[in-house]
Amino acid sequence: MELSGWPAKVYLLLKRSGTTGAATDKRRYERHWTPVHLDVVVDDIEAAMARALAAGATAEGDIRTSVWGRIIVLADPFGHGICLIQFLGRGYDEVATKV
Repeated sequence: MELSGWPAKVYLLLKRSGTTGAATDKRRYERHWTPVHLDVVVDDIEAAMARALAAGATAEGDIRTSVWGRIIVLADPFGHGICLIQFLGRGYDEVATKV
């Protein structure tokens, strides 16, 4: 679901425990107190990653490229997951299922 009307779009995605995410391992929520996860859309993923790392985030892998865009998985200083996303093409619409 996309929430628009704010200064930035907010995407709400259901990601059940045990499903496979952008990484090769299964989603598990032991690290997080909730399965809420932020995807922050940026124009320049390298610059945004550098700012996040300088602010105390930790990279949990490398930047990966998919048909819909580029992604880097980070953890904030408290261990909460955050993904920085740079859309390519039609963004999430490249992989969205119609409801």
